[in-house]
Amino acid sequence: MAQPAELRGVLRAADRGVDRVDDMWAGAVCRRPVSGGSVITLENAMAEIAYVKIHPAIGIARVGNSSSKFFYGPESPDEPPKAPGFSKDGSATVKRQAARFRVYSYDQNGNVLGEVKHGSDSATVTWTARLANKKASWYKFSLALDIPDAQSLPEAQFARRNAGITARSKLKNTPPPQSVSGLNQSGKTFDTGTINGIAVYLGELRTDEAGRLVVLGGKGHCASFTSPKTALTTFGNNEGWYDDISDGPVTAKVKIGDKTFEAKPAWVVVAPPNYAPDVKGIVTLYDLLYDLFVRKGDLPFPTRVTFDEHIKPLLLRLTGHQWVNEGFAAEFGWRAPNDFSSPQVLATLGSSKRQYRGLRQRVYYYMRNYQRDGMSPLPWPWLYGDAMASRPKSPLQHGVLTQTQEKMLELWVDGKFDDTRLSTPQPELSEAPLALQPGLLDRAALEYCLADAFHPGCEVTWPIRHRTLYQEPFRILHRTDVNDQDRDPFLTPAKALAMDGPLYAQGPGDLTRWMGIPWQTDTASCRSGYELVANIGPRYSPYLPSFWPARVPNQVLKEEDFNIVNDTTATDDQREQAFARRAVWHRFLNPDKLKGLQNMVDWWARFGIVETHPYTAGDGKFPDRVLAESTPDFTLPKVNDRRNLVNVHVPEAGPAATGEAQRTDANRQAVEEVVQKTEFDPAEISAGYIANVDPLRDSE
Repeated sequence: MAQPAELRGVLRAADRGVDRVDDMWAGAVCRRPVSGGSVITLENAMAEIAYVKIHPAIGIARVGNSSSKFFYGPESPDEPPKAPGFSKDGSATVKRQAARFRVYSYDQNGNVLGEVKHGSDSATVTWTARLANKKASWYKFSLALDIPDAQSLPEAQFARRNAGITARSKLKNTPPPQSVSGLNQSGKTFDTGTINGIAVYLGELRTDEAGRLVVLGGKGHCASFTSPKTALTTFGNNEGWYDDISDGPVTAKVKIGDKTFEAKPAWVVVAPPNYAPDVKGIVTLYDLLYDLFVRKGDLPFPTRVTFDEHIKPLLLRLTGHQWVNEGFAAEFGWRAPNDFSSPQVLATLGSSKRQYRGLRQRVYYYMRNYQRDGMSPLPWPWLYGDAMASRPKSPLQHGVLTQTQEKMLELWVDGKFDDTRLSTPQPELSEAPLALQPGLLDRAALEYCLADAFHPGCEVTWPIRHRTLYQEPFRILHRTDVNDQDRDPFLTPAKALAMDGPLYAQGPGDLTRWMGIPWQTDTASCRSGYELVANIGPRYSPYLPSFWPARVPNQVLKEEDFNIVNDTTATDDQREQAFARRAVWHRFLNPDKLKGLQNMVDWWARFGIVETHPYTAGDGKFPDRVLAESTPDFTLPKVNDRRNLVNVHVPEAGPAATGEAQRTDANRQAVEEVVQKTEFDPAEISAGYIANVDPLRDSE
């Protein structure tokens, strides 16, 4: 049952998600035939089992308000798109995304022996998990505390949320752990925790038909816990509010025959909905963590960079952003100057021949380099960074690729890459080689999450990039006690980064406590083209740079326009116009920033979701797959498709404003100035004080 030494090394790398094993399969697998047609079971392999692990190491669930329907989060990075309509259970109800966990057994050399399924081969698996939400009790978010820019913030911006409430435990929703075992079990809920005496449901545990753990999160509920209710005022630090986002540890006790194992544990994060589930970020959370572990020496850099596996996916992500941002569509979209989906473009960029070096160099030249580019918004990728501000002071105003991605691109430019080896997609986890399955699970969960900008972020924020959080690659180090390190009234960068600070072993609720509260106000504020009136002119782009368009779209193709594109009875000009049209995804929100925050709290489930549609006309005039916004709920306001296209930051309407009349007048004046300077229609302009683009307001 042992593999040759050279094969074991490859399989160990594959298990870690470092390399692929194409058309290779280890013989010692659970309930699969080996030479001679025999079947080796876990029970017979007991002598070889050294330990067991839970995968994915970090599972991602997402909130939804459907009363009964849910779906499993991605379990392979190569999963095909779901059919249009899949993500919703009606036009105003979003399905919850469940995180599903499995146990795999390993031998002493790190080779995967099989998946351990409850009830199979006399195995029993008992799962335990805990969810918590500590946002209201934690500290305010202004900037990531591990970047130099945070050093200039005044002490007030490091203060606790809800600092006036002395009974801090009332602000923590920490229900007790739940355990579940067996097939198709349910009913283990996290519903006994409270915020200021208000019971708040955080989720539940189930098992599937094989006894795997299924974690469901909250239902997107948020509210003020004060009396009278507190108004929403900002993107991420709303005093007196709670939501039902959460995170926590996942453990399992496994018994096979007369042997008992404590599985290497995992973690679950419950995040906001994914409004563009088939669009991957340019720098994914997997990319960020893989880079972390390569730089720290935990994982090896690939022995050979291949175009198909390491370069092409990055280029295609730039083109994939055409469906969520109009600026990306103009540069990287269908038949645009840098349409990386073009077979001709891929053929030249994917060749290591020296005559194409100039083309490769051109692409790499456009990638952002902080030392060269400073605060210029022009280099790729066109995404905001951790230190984004309306008055930029730092190159971290914009995002950048990871060091590992950069190194891969450098080798690609120099022709030091494999242009012949093709990666083998694994669209179905169950059909993938066993040795690859744990790594596929780990990677898939993180590849559909975002890294930059951690301002604060979509699923998690800046602490996730610190090696001290992990016991091994991708696996969070658990803290046994549930007490928080929130003793000080202010969490300065020095305290956050200290040896006894919060960047080490984690407890329930520790990853999500840094996030915006409630998440809906942050989602309402994630837009593109933020600018001051003074900087809006002929060269202003309302599309770029952008915050998180792969999760919170900026401009989208409407489903009704896709139907025209796909209709061969329409003229070519009609179809081309329909394809070029983009609607602002945030268009339903009131242009008054504060009113728009409340709109998102009320309407978050009614917005459309960007879905993949097959282009069936068959004439090659448009992409084979077109991503379009599902029709939003009919109860949303009937508005101009370009409303909220322009996002103007008005400092005069901020905290210093003496009342609503002054705030309204400042916003009105800003709109008038933009109209006079440009060709934008007043209906396209949203003007107001935008807290998330003004983190340095008190330090200037």
